[in-house]
Amino acid sequence: MKPMARLDLKLLPVTPFAQNCSLLYDVETKEGVLIDPGGEPEKLKTAMEEIGITLKEIWLTHGHLDHAGGAQTLREDFGIEVIGPHKDDQFWMDDIEQHWARYGHAGMGRNVVPDRYLNDGDELELSGVTFKVAHTPGHTPGHVVIYNQDMKIAFVGDVLFRGSIGRTDFPKGNHAQLIKSITTKLWPLGSDMRFVPGHGPMGTFGAERADNPYVADDVVKHSTPNTSGPG
Repeated sequence: MKPMARLDLKLLPVTPFAQNCSLLYDVETKEGVLIDPGGEPEKLKTAMEEIGITLKEIWLTHGHLDHAGGAQTLREDFGIEVIGPHKDDQFWMDDIEQHWARYGHAGMGRNVVPDRYLNDGDELELSGVTFKVAHTPGHTPGHVVIYNQDMKIAFVGDVLFRGSIGRTDFPKGNHAQLIKSITTKLWPLGSDMRFVPGHGPMGTFGAERADNPYVADDVVKHSTPNTSGPG
């Protein structure tokens, strides 16, 4: 049996929001993917050139400007596919340029339509290593988390942060839905699962279950159940 490729990870903060773009790559073949290239494509290309990366695909966790804004330019430059997020986030990706202009950074990112949307249970692959997909709405309706159980790594976008959770005051955000996504889709992956958030330091699900003021086990246990309907 062929041994599983050894993958390495380099975090590349981009845009004025210091969004964690992840460069995931095979240390031998140097084939890689970019997860959430939110902007500054030239910075990302320079980082890949320094390592000698051959970019194979772009994976998106959700459609916000600081996560998806650089995808279109990189797709054109490298002739590769943009995959994800779930189709319910297309309305966000249709307005990336307008939203950057509102923040005073016109030209920071471009609108994008993925080559393929992702659904719950889908799989992605890099150098023979399979990554699974969980649809995790709440922060945005089409948010997904991409993870590998063997590597104990999850790319969670803006669902979860060290000591916090994603905002739900944006259009189509839903707080109860976000809590449900975290507790039913992420926690079952194991307390030793490491996660890469969209902003800030990495963490583990176990640490969040212990002391996150929004989703720690004790907090969730004593919260009022949502009785407003599904989600």
